[in-house]
Amino acid sequence: MANWQETNTDAIDGDAAASGQPNWLQRLRGAFSRARPDAREITRRVVRVRRATALILTPFRPLFAALGWLLAKVGTIAKPILPQGLYGRSLLIIITPVVILQSVVAFVFMERHWELVTERLSQAVTRDIAAIIEMVETFPDTEADRTEIIRIARDALDLSVAFLPDTALPAALPKPFFDLLDRTLSQEISRRIERPFWIDTVGRSNLVEVRVKIDDGQVLRVFARRNQAYASNSHIFLVWMAGTSLVLLIVAVLFLRNQIRPVLNLADAADRFGRGQSVDGEMKLRGAREIRRATIAFWQMRERIERHVEQRTAMLSGVSHDLRTVLTRFKLELALLGDEEAARSMGRDVDEMQAMLEGYLAFARGDDGEQSKPCDIQALLADVAATASAAERNVTLSYQGPQIASVKPLAFKRLVTNLVNNALRHAKNVMLHARRYEDQLTITVDDDGPGIPEDKREDVFRPFFRLDEARNLDESGTGLGLAIARDIARAHGGDISLDTSPQGGLRAIITLPA
Repeated sequence: MANWQETNTDAIDGDAAASGQPNWLQRLRGAFSRARPDAREITRRVVRVRRATALILTPFRPLFAALGWLLAKVGTIAKPILPQGLYGRSLLIIITPVVILQSVVAFVFMERHWELVTERLSQAVTRDIAAIIEMVETFPDTEADRTEIIRIARDALDLSVAFLPDTALPAALPKPFFDLLDRTLSQEISRRIERPFWIDTVGRSNLVEVRVKIDDGQVLRVFARRNQAYASNSHIFLVWMAGTSLVLLIVAVLFLRNQIRPVLNLADAADRFGRGQSVDGEMKLRGAREIRRATIAFWQMRERIERHVEQRTAMLSGVSHDLRTVLTRFKLELALLGDEEAARSMGRDVDEMQAMLEGYLAFARGDDGEQSKPCDIQALLADVAATASAAERNVTLSYQGPQIASVKPLAFKRLVTNLVNNALRHAKNVMLHARRYEDQLTITVDDDGPGIPEDKREDVFRPFFRLDEARNLDESGTGLGLAIARDIARAHGGDISLDTSPQGGLRAIITLPA
């Protein structure tokens, strides 16, 4: 390898000198030439490191797979519990870290600071009790000496001391739930005094009782205040910590509501615009920059759609005017021909052409910009049923729930009329039933006709699709009836579905937001 480098470098230097290249270029080319074998060696080392890493991680692959399965399972279980809305999820993102942080801080405080302070206080109380026992054993056992020891303990050590006659210590009490004081004080007395003892940290809320067996058979009873042996004011830290966190969370929630409200308003405006309702009052620019951009984009989209609808309406108005003018001229010319068979035949063709033209224009025009407004649904349906019954048709109407709902009255009547007339063309009896829920209006049109095959029920919603032996909503036979009806329903934010009627024919189900 070294010989190859030297030979290659010499050859390059010779070529460079022969060509008159500068020295720095010659040295650079030589460095590149010498680096080639090093790059190959680095590549080999990288490959070896990858192989070694793969060998090391191979035994852990089942563990990683199990961990991934567990996380997926937890996500599946927690998904129905977690909030689904943006506001709830944002609150969860804010509150969860704060709660975790507070829990960790409280745990560290309890485990370290609280236990350490309680241990130091228990040590001080234990030393005071040990000092009293030492005085009892040192001084003569006289009544005056005992009285003096009790006074010193009361005045200097703030302990209430009494000497009980030769009695046995009480039975051990059950451990309290929070046994920090009980456990720490017991450990200190066992380590420092090394005598039989009995303690009660539960009996009196503000006092701790300690009984120690001394050498003369008597029992030394000591009452100490709880705060002398226990960090009883540590809860103040927890209260302050929780209180400040609560204040910060309230402020964060208030600001978060102000940031989420424009998103909710934008969603409501999009929903109302999709149902053909006015949204001018809900298009205010509020919130963060991204939300403002989304609002502006929606505003521009709405304007483009409205402009397109206006252009289409103007075009259709011009087309309908021109075509109706031609058809009217045809009718006048046919009327001048007199009562001839050819004239009557051509008149029927002209009438059919006009009906087909009206159907095409109706399908292209849609709802023609009609606005939704609160209407008496029962009155509209009664008008449709009365019009059909006037033509000696059997139509029965039933209605349940509140009567007022927000719809486009003309388009709504046209939708229901098309369905009822279609049912009457193929059946003898039609049942019209409507039910108003809290946020939904459902209308069903049942008949006893031949119905539509199940595999064709979605196909009939396509424009210009016809069934030879079934029905068509359009009397002109253009195949636009169901397409027009579904467009009207979807313009309201709802839809139409077909099913088998209990009467044996077809059931048309209209579902609209109320």
